Amino acid sequence: MINKIDNKIIELCKKAEEDLKGEFSKVDKLCEKNSLKVLQAFHKNQISEAHFNSTSGYGYNDMGRDAIERVFSDVLGCEDALVRSQFISGSHALTVALFAFLRPNDILLSITGKPYDTLDEVIGIRDNPSSLKSFGVKYQQIDLIDDDFDYDTIKDTLLNNKIKLIEIQRSKGYSTRKSITMERLEKVIKFIREFDKDTIIMIDNCYCEFVSDKEPCEIGADIVVGSLIKNLGGGIAPNGAYIAGRKDLVNLAAERLTLPGEGREVGPTLGINKQLLQGLYMAPSVVASSLKVAILTSYMLEQLGYKVEPKYNDIRADIVQNIVFNDPNKLVKYCKGVQEFSAIDSFVVPTPAPMPGYDDEVIMASGSFTQGSSIEFSCDGPMRPPFIAYQQGSLTYQYGKLGVLNAINHLLKSE
Repeated sequence: MINKIDNKIIELCKKAEEDLKGEFSKVDKLCEKNSLKVLQAFHKNQISEAHFNSTSGYGYNDMGRDAIERVFSDVLGCEDALVRSQFISGSHALTVALFAFLRPNDILLSITGKPYDTLDEVIGIRDNPSSLKSFGVKYQQIDLIDDDFDYDTIKDTLLNNKIKLIEIQRSKGYSTRKSITMERLEKVIKFIREFDKDTIIMIDNCYCEFVSDKEPCEIGADIVVGSLIKNLGGGIAPNGAYIAGRKDLVNLAAERLTLPGEGREVGPTLGINKQLLQGLYMAPSVVASSLKVAILTSYMLEQLGYKVEPKYNDIRADIVQNIVFNDPNKLVKYCKGVQEFSAIDSFVVPTPAPMPGYDDEVIMASGSFTQGSSIEFSCDGPMRPPFIAYQQGSLTYQYGKLGVLNAINHLLKSE
């Protein structure tokens, strides 16, 4: 099907790859650092074939599950980790964490503006009788200013309120802001600690793992949450998520996921252990492929006159690449091109449709082996101005590159 792509697009790609050699080299070096980190964690915990064994029922004495959690803890630079297939998504893991740590009259403060749409009913921004709000948890929000933290308002809020938990969402979600780099995250964590030593600093790290050579707990965060059908699952984990950080907080999360008194001691793995370990093992390479595809996309679409964020040579915080179309038809066309060059459901034509947890209709191209997997090559966006495509992932650079070329081909045909 490559012969269906316009020669001008192929030539632009060749030029891009030549110009991007320096950027790709940086990604390769990052991949090597993170691969060594994973390998050292496997060696330290003496991972063997015995850890692939499965448990069922209650899941007592699952040595593989326990070893996996020690490995994740080491990779993420944390005291402890809860890594479970019982988490159905990153949003589910965030919900478990919030309900585990917060009590009636506690204040939850988001300092990166409104979180993902899927948390609206969790927090109580939209009414739901099961929300944190319905249990008496209060919510405050501080928006970013020019893509950076509003330090003055954060200081004022901390001095005048007892904040139980601060939530920081690193990736942009469906907003137009920039994602939060490790440098900015480290700066704001140090700032918070000047005024409150006790508030729980929780990081939503979805889409961000292995995009840097450090992780949030290594720079002072208390707890970090992420999905295994994103970066750390390496495209192999079929589901699951993690909550990692301070041991006392991880234990609270375990007792909320299962039940008080049993916590992390229960939870059958049902044959998933090998896939979780293999996925983590492959994750640095898969994330590197995703970053290269994002860099290529940014370069080519900017050359074609579109506004992109981040730019190809920016420091990246996550695997997400934004393309601003300012036209609903172009957003749909681009997504159709991505879907057409997917391995799964390539014959399906994506159309805007309602999606649970979102206010607007969403267009989504995701021909993935695992439903909803964002580390596999995908592209989606809400049908609202300025009609931004949020592209992420690719298990290999080559598959992602082909998808981008076809998406651009669809886009140019519509002009």
